[in-house]
Amino acid sequence: MAKRKQRNSNAEKVTIDARSETTAFPHFWEHMYGSGRAILSLREGYRQDLRAVKAIGDVRYVRFHAIFHDEVGIYSEDPEGKPVYNFSYVDQIYDGLLEIGVRPFVELSFMPEKLAEKPIQHGFFYRPFIAAPKDWERWGDMIFRFAEHLVNRYGIDEVSQWYFEVWNEPNISFWAGEPQYESYVKLYEVSAAALKRVDSRLRVGGPSTAQAAWVDKLIAHCHEKNVALDFVSTHVYANDSSKDVFGTDEVIPRASMVARAMRKVYDQVKASPMPNLPIIWSEFNASFYNEREVTDSPFMGPWLANHIRQADGLATEMSLWTFSDVFEEGGVVRTPYYGGFGLIAAGNIPKAAFNAVKMLNSLGDQRLPVDSEFVLATKCSKRSKRSLAVAVWNYFEPYDPGSKKHIRLQFKGVKPRNKVRITVLDKNHGSSLTAWEQMGKPDFPTLEQQAILRESAKLPAPTIRRLDKKSRLEVELEPHSLLLIEIMKQRRKRKK
Repeated sequence: MAKRKQRNSNAEKVTIDARSETTAFPHFWEHMYGSGRAILSLREGYRQDLRAVKAIGDVRYVRFHAIFHDEVGIYSEDPEGKPVYNFSYVDQIYDGLLEIGVRPFVELSFMPEKLAEKPIQHGFFYRPFIAAPKDWERWGDMIFRFAEHLVNRYGIDEVSQWYFEVWNEPNISFWAGEPQYESYVKLYEVSAAALKRVDSRLRVGGPSTAQAAWVDKLIAHCHEKNVALDFVSTHVYANDSSKDVFGTDEVIPRASMVARAMRKVYDQVKASPMPNLPIIWSEFNASFYNEREVTDSPFMGPWLANHIRQADGLATEMSLWTFSDVFEEGGVVRTPYYGGFGLIAAGNIPKAAFNAVKMLNSLGDQRLPVDSEFVLATKCSKRSKRSLAVAVWNYFEPYDPGSKKHIRLQFKGVKPRNKVRITVLDKNHGSSLTAWEQMGKPDFPTLEQQAILRESAKLPAPTIRRLDKKSRLEVELEPHSLLLIEIMKQRRKRKK
């Protein structure tokens, strides 16, 4: 908890000059999220969680796998083997997103069983088929019919604002085409051509790879062969290995892996024949494993803040995987806190990550330069009641208990005694995981226990402080904590 204390001579000192020249600070982390597979979006729990995340930020897009899975029912064949299309569930899925005010980021996956060249399935709980199509012309026709239906239903002015991404992580176990890269490129070409036949305004991109792979190769191919490419997309997780992402044996900390990978791809795009392509990280998170100490814990606050500090300017959009634990890749959820990727645990219970996002979404739209690895300072819009919004954190690796941090913020260009609001996220403030542990870690909380957990998830009201007579503020941070410090605008005194 941030506390008013005696002046600490060991406090780390950070200067924030409100008069410094700022840079634009678009909220690239705020607009897009991943989620469980397509069919799960029909559940009320999914939609309830999406509304909750939409309520704390400017969420514009949701991405999910498996719109072509047989459970959605788009593609089948009649007794003579001719294609039959059914868009009933597709309409319900996309209608539901649009009713909430969120557009689809359409991932074109996976292969309908009857269109698959081989009966190869991924190990996910819902067993998607991942083989190449038995008939490339039929795959192209399915993409064309799918996109044509969307345009007819929603109009080209709407659908041209969506994104269409070809497949998911084709460089690893999600694509069984052979040879792997060459067959994916063919899948991309056929898909892109089909979309553009519907309307040239439809946006298509890829390669949607794991571990920041193939971006430079796909750009070069599309430029050389004059294949449509409107954006590039790829993925990275903070615990990916340097061998997989960079081909090296170095040890890259969880705190910096994502930003390092982003810099790699950013440099590749800028050095390519298409240097202005939008860069979309359509999956990222602090772990690709289920780690309770990571994605369910307050660790996510400092990790996300530190990530945003480093990633600023390196991407057009980033899509956290995922907004909700209405999610079944590993099977039906057996306990609300299992290290799920979502911001919200099963039962519509916000995690610390939800509160971290809420706090970070409150940052301003202009960034101030600060010489610190644990402070992110922003200016707020002229219409805001705040002049500055500053994130401060105490980062340790998730299995490290860490220690407290004392920080003295020296504000310049801000009047002494100015009013300050401080919001705190740590294990005792805004973390439902702590309450769940205290109640004995029930796998299936009762309705009463769920209500207690939701109450424990609420951020406490901000503490009201004032800067001292030298425009300083001293705070103490618990390990794995995140603070949002808001400097309020002073009201002008009316002349009598």
